[in-house]
Amino acid sequence: MAIVLAIGCVVLAGAALALLVVVRRLQGELADREARIAELESDLDAALRPGPPKSTTERYLRRVVQTATKVRDHGITGLIQSTIDDIGSWAASERADILNMAAPDGTVTLFFSDIEDSTSLNDRLGDRSWVRVLAAHDKVLRGRIGQYRGQVVKTAGDGFMVAFRDAEAACRAALAVQADLARPTDPLLRRHRIRVRIGVHTGQVVAREGDYFGRNVAMAARVADLAEGGDVLAGDAVREHLDEDAAVELVDPEVVELKGLPGEHTVWRVVERRS
Repeated sequence: MAIVLAIGCVVLAGAALALLVVVRRLQGELADREARIAELESDLDAALRPGPPKSTTERYLRRVVQTATKVRDHGITGLIQSTIDDIGSWAASERADILNMAAPDGTVTLFFSDIEDSTSLNDRLGDRSWVRVLAAHDKVLRGRIGQYRGQVVKTAGDGFMVAFRDAEAACRAALAVQADLARPTDPLLRRHRIRVRIGVHTGQVVAREGDYFGRNVAMAARVADLAEGGDVLAGDAVREHLDEDAAVELVDPEVVELKGLPGEHTVWRVVERRS
């Protein structure tokens, strides 16, 4: 009996030793593979790490990727802030390759828009539905902007900054957007109604490498900030740049103060011309 037990102990000891050898060998192979993976990842990172952007287009493509990453990591709520202020700030500091939209007298008509109460709407819908609503909203705006030959200068969250060569075209595009959103054909926008605020202003701007900034950019942003959902408001200069037979008219003038702009300013409501 003792001999059998001794043989059993020897067998178990041998098996344990063999198992230990196998474990040590596997650990060594795993360490080698981890080191190889780390080396490959380092090489891949170095190969894919972008150098400085060579053009404005490349810079903005990178910004799109960065924005998508932020949405993935933090959600739309963490990304969207005060879009009217953000776009106005961007217009003063960023450059973009946009078309020269200046009229013969050197003026540009700017159109600012954003979705009323977008943060609370985002919170109610959730990020996934909100992204789909934003896409439907963007499709409506870009369709009408293109129809009236506007040029999207910048976007931020649900906000748009757009340049038009002609004041009437900007006003007609804005009214068309509001009409589309009031009677949406998109099932998503019928289910989740949104209200957009739009402000329009005409004036000379400082242009550098195709970008616009200056006092009149701030004026357009502030006019939009005064609007309520469904409204199109316009600065007094827009009235001065509309022809007598324009398809739109300005009504209900109101004298207001605009944040950051001294003095009083007249703001009008834009409507279709009554026949």
